[in-house]
Amino acid sequence: MFHIFQFALALVVVAVLALLMCRDRKSIRIRYVIQLLVIEILLAWFFLHSEAGLGFVTGFAALFNQLLGFAAEGTDFVFGGMNDKGLAFFFLKVLCPIVFISALIGILQHIKVLPFVIRIIGTILSKVNGMGKLESFNAVSSLILGQSENFIAYKDILGKMSEKRMYTMAATAMSTVSMSIVGAYMSMLDAKFVVAALVLNMFSTFIVLSLLNPYSQEQEQDLQLGNLHEGQSFFEMLGEYILAGFKVAIIVAAMLIGFIALISALNALFSTVFGLSFQQLMGYVFYPFAWVMGIPQNEALQVGSIMATKLVSNEFVAMVELQKVAGSLSERSVGILSVFLVSFANFSSIGIIAGAIKGLNEQQGNTVSRFGLKLVYGSTLVSILSAAIAGLVL
Repeated sequence: MFHIFQFALALVVVAVLALLMCRDRKSIRIRYVIQLLVIEILLAWFFLHSEAGLGFVTGFAALFNQLLGFAAEGTDFVFGGMNDKGLAFFFLKVLCPIVFISALIGILQHIKVLPFVIRIIGTILSKVNGMGKLESFNAVSSLILGQSENFIAYKDILGKMSEKRMYTMAATAMSTVSMSIVGAYMSMLDAKFVVAALVLNMFSTFIVLSLLNPYSQEQEQDLQLGNLHEGQSFFEMLGEYILAGFKVAIIVAAMLIGFIALISALNALFSTVFGLSFQQLMGYVFYPFAWVMGIPQNEALQVGSIMATKLVSNEFVAMVELQKVAGSLSERSVGILSVFLVSFANFSSIGIIAGAIKGLNEQQGNTVSRFGLKLVYGSTLVSILSAAIAGLVL
């Protein structure tokens, strides 16, 4: 019963914080918000409790384990068996497989399988979320292609998007994750929480944006999805996706080196000056959010510090921190926190998304840069809502 109270409180907190930033509350359509919330709760129960849902998760995880095994073949060839010796574990086991998964996504994109899937699922979603087909397509394509590669599909229509629609498109990309990186997450978190988070984040994004950034579809142009990498040969496309995957792996590695070092330095500095580490101090800021998500009170401070770590650095740094303390947390807390961590909602994503869009349309890239903090704000609310719904059913 207390879990239901926490969940209701989490809904109020997310709704109030979203409405505080809303400029057009008259355009909010409550029916769709309630409809989406009911569907999301049912999906959370399906993936985290039902036999069919857990069976799906097991199959999905097995597929990715198989893919990671194939990726290990390429990694072992280049790095001479360092994998088997447990050397450079994170880079070889977690990051290098991104290259192979990225190549697979490129192939599925080239043979028109992914565009078909994106259009079908996007069309179905547009019937239940009250948003346009373009926004629904974007939710699916962001999940599959990632927050930077995704916008190439919209290069011909970016300049025609209104500021409100541009916010929705960018916030959706920041609230999800790329399928190419899911295997890396599964090597650090329980697969069922990763799969649940992928689905929950999509619906949480629709709910939060319906409150934070509502607009009438009648006021927007009916823009059509473009063709990604049109006119490329197969091997040209394959080379591009392989290099893109390696670039992502190296960028994540560089971010980890820099952020973990900086956080270590900040912890030492804050401990000397305030007697508390930086992460402990940020834990107090996120403590109430951790509690309303369903984290037990005695663990909320520790979980709050990891939530803050994700926001100021990235999800990988936070996952490393979770692995260090998972043994001291309850299974429920680990599950809720795992769902919260599976998204690109952090400050570094502002530059990634703005840079990707600016490379395609400078004016819209500048627009995205202007509401960068609002993007992090909205996408963090998405993560809180998804985690709270997970907490309701765990």
